Amino acid sequence: MKKVLVLLLTICLVLVLITPAAFAKSDQDKPLQASDVELVKKLTLKGPKAPKGKPAAQAATGVLGAQCTGTKYAVIVGVSDYPGTVNDLEYCDDDAQDIYNALTTVYGYSPANIHLLTDSGATFNAIRSAITDIDSVEQAGDEVLFFFSGHGAKDKVDDGDKEAMDESIVVYDNYIWDGQLRAWFSGFATSRIIFIFDSCLSGGMTDLKADGRVIAMACSESGLSYEDAVWGNGQFTYYFADRGMLAGLADKYDNLPAVADVTVEEAFDYAKANCVSQTPTISDSFAKDLLP
Repeated sequence: MKKVLVLLLTICLVLVLITPAAFAKSDQDKPLQASDVELVKKLTLKGPKAPKGKPAAQAATGVLGAQCTGTKYAVIVGVSDYPGTVNDLEYCDDDAQDIYNALTTVYGYSPANIHLLTDSGATFNAIRSAITDIDSVEQAGDEVLFFFSGHGAKDKVDDGDKEAMDESIVVYDNYIWDGQLRAWFSGFATSRIIFIFDSCLSGGMTDLKADGRVIAMACSESGLSYEDAVWGNGQFTYYFADRGMLAGLADKYDNLPAVADVTVEEAFDYAKANCVSQTPTISDSFAKDLLP
């Protein structure tokens, strides 16, 4: 009888020591329950308007921060073709391709270290797997970039934060919430991470804020994001990556003569100066300017 009691007490002690946080972390690897999700669709314009002019405040300082000394990794996601047709977009897969082109042709990323996930390939599990894959190999001094273009959504979800309203990116088959993304990146060793979101409500992704991170977002926490056939892109990605990085038009500060040196902050400033009907926002916790 004593042995049985000792065994029961031991089991109870083990259960007490397994904290709720441990269960919560494993739950983050699954789609979260949401009962009243509001899908906020990226809108398509029928032709670009004139840019609104330069932003009052610049994100770029003109002074480079520490440059990458390690390996560069990226997860690039673009969803134009959602299940059915009612939520389809035109150019989010093109946005993803332009980011891929910028990273591989301008910034020295190896294609072998990039997960490019578009349309039906951009599932919840595929994105989680890609982030886990990079998490298993990245280390201090490396660089990680995460890009998403597609729809955004909002709801109150138990995603590990205390926000009154949560924002998500809408991937091919589900939602990935801001608190969930924060949990997925919480164990990364590097303090050099770039997040870029071209989706409605993307300004709410500041949950990912941490030292060494830059979060470039296409609009405010309650704002809309746009795409247009004239650009063949989402508006923000067109100015940020296509014109700002690939064409080099965002290169305001010549930090490294004879070298492509458009920083994330310069690309953001260029996009903010040219976007219309939406106001890009940035959360910059990287010392000085980040050159990918």
